[in-house]
Amino acid sequence: MAHHCHATACRVEVPPEMFMCKRHWFSLPRSMRNRIWSTYRVGPCDDMNPSDAYCEAAKACVIFVAEREDRPADTALYDAFLRTT
Repeated sequence: MAHHCHATACRVEVPPEMFMCKRHWFSLPRSMRNRIWSTYRVGPCDDMNPSDAYCEAAKACVIFVAEREDRPADTALYDAFLRTT
């Protein structure tokens, strides 16, 4: 089951194991991409239990892309998970 790229306002569908579409993913510095992969685990979309480390990494990536695109970052999903842990 596909989902949308996590970049703010991007509607490109990507496979569930992918965080962002190709364009947004490769706009991130390598260190940020590595941080996503190092904190990723299979299944957080199924059990709705991502780690704080993953949420913090994902939030930083979403903010980075939004700033590059001169738009406000939508981090509500990560903020909600970080508040509930």
